Amino acid sequence: MTGGTAEAAPATRRVFFGAYTTWSGGAKGIGIGTYDTVTGQLKTTGVITGVVNPSFVIESRDGRFLYAVNENTKGEVTAINAATLKVINKQATGGADPCHLTLDPSGKFLITADYSSGSLSVFPVGADGSLGARTQKVQHKGSGPNKERQEGPHAHHIVFDQAGKYAAAVDLGADSVFVYSFTGGKLTQVSQAKVKPGAGPRHIAFHPDGKTAYVANELDSTIVTCAYANGTLTPGQVLKTVPSGSPTNYPAEVLVSADGRNVYLSNRGHDSIAHFAVGGSGLTMLGTTAVGGKYPRHITFDPTGSLLFAANQNSNNVTSFTVDKATGRITSSGTALQTAIPVCVLPTRLG
Repeated sequence: MTGGTAEAAPATRRVFFGAYTTWSGGAKGIGIGTYDTVTGQLKTTGVITGVVNPSFVIESRDGRFLYAVNENTKGEVTAINAATLKVINKQATGGADPCHLTLDPSGKFLITADYSSGSLSVFPVGADGSLGARTQKVQHKGSGPNKERQEGPHAHHIVFDQAGKYAAAVDLGADSVFVYSFTGGKLTQVSQAKVKPGAGPRHIAFHPDGKTAYVANELDSTIVTCAYANGTLTPGQVLKTVPSGSPTNYPAEVLVSADGRNVYLSNRGHDSIAHFAVGGSGLTMLGTTAVGGKYPRHITFDPTGSLLFAANQNSNNVTSFTVDKATGRITSSGTALQTAIPVCVLPTRLG
């Protein structure tokens, strides 16, 4: 060889994919892959087997452990060693079809949202990443006018506010966001914010300023801007998430950029990502971007906020986008990754 130097290989980081395993054509477990940190190009490298219906997956703050819900009638949650990719243990949630989970700010407790039973379950987390038996179960109450989807409570999302003081639990069936304090490993309800009957709230995202939150309503295809203070949400502006004349649409995930200037929402049906600008007391819709797949259940940023990924459940693919930090605009990047029934994307924080 003469002259020149070899080009440096593109930097990659690890990514995991939540999926359904018991559905026809389902995955074999939690997908393992990598992504290019510049283009977002995804690749699959393997699978963590022995985890049933891991429809949502998170990592511990130090990146040493993964936690996945097992979305079954007899709900469970699974702890995994992120280095060895071996299952550590699992615990019963005591509820049905857990679909979301979060760690408290200390990392010593894990909380699941169990959809079908409309309940929340709390678990202690051991130093070795293992989960102790459930120590608390909170049962939501309520229903809504949509008889098919709101016959009872359906806890869909649980997340802590910016200060880490309160946890917001979004309930699609009760048309409510229940807010809890969390001390001594115990949830205690402090408020209940109600949205329009039949709206079907699914997910919430807090603004970095800690004074605002955005609720994605699955059943009436809206996003609600809420004022927030001391554990109390006050719903305000309501916007449609798709242009008029769009097909039937069900919003799923809502995200806020780290600088607090942009909000993104995944539209299932319209199959797009809606982009909103933050300003004044609400949002302004800037437009929608085709997601490159069908039924984008989950969208998320990479740790830098320069990339956005979408898990497209009904087209068996995950798509990548670059994010223009100046304008917030997202642009499709790379080639879609084909993978079975992806419903969650987890780009790791520590590689």
